[in-house]
Amino acid sequence: MTIKLYCFGESGHSYKAALALQLSGLDWEPVYVDFFGGEARSPEFRQNVNEMGECPVMVDEEVRLTQSGVIMDYISEKTGKFGGATREDAREVLRWILWDNHKLSSQAGMTRFLMNFVPEDKRPQDVIAFTQARLGNAYAILDGHLAGRDWIVGDGMTNADLTCCSYLYYPEPFGFDRTAHPNIDAWLDRISNQPGWKHPYDLMPGSPADRA
Repeated sequence: MTIKLYCFGESGHSYKAALALQLSGLDWEPVYVDFFGGEARSPEFRQNVNEMGECPVMVDEEVRLTQSGVIMDYISEKTGKFGGATREDAREVLRWILWDNHKLSSQAGMTRFLMNFVPEDKRPQDVIAFTQARLGNAYAILDGHLAGRDWIVGDGMTNADLTCCSYLYYPEPFGFDRTAHPNIDAWLDRISNQPGWKHPYDLMPGSPADRA
């Protein structure tokens, strides 16, 4: 049975789950959620899809999961891919997922939203400056870790890579310059060169162009 992923193209957290499904080789299809039209915050969505009012949501027959890290872990359990080659690697993958969700993706997602999806006259410039400073530190940590290595954990791509890369492929400005972080730049190229890789706006339905 085809796995369904409730998602939308602008969502970097949805992209983590979608990319894991795509590169795992599992049979899956996206289910578009009109987030900007309020669908995820509707009573129907909260009752029938996700009480938290968030994407992504993965449905695999009787299994329904939310939160990108949990979905990626399920994909690894189902396929044996991306979870780390050893127990030590698996713990390190988890460490980077937790770090990303706190230090990188959460800040990048909020900053990108405030800079691109909020009316210009309502953008909190002090907040944006604060989160961009936090992001600068996160980029430096990731770039330093990738010095001399191809992947965040071990000798191959894992969920650590899939979680940390997600927002860094989006074209909207939020203070990330690939050329300023050469190790991240090369790592993003390695990921995008994987067979089956697609840009978030090609992998999932929904993009800013649809609302232009």
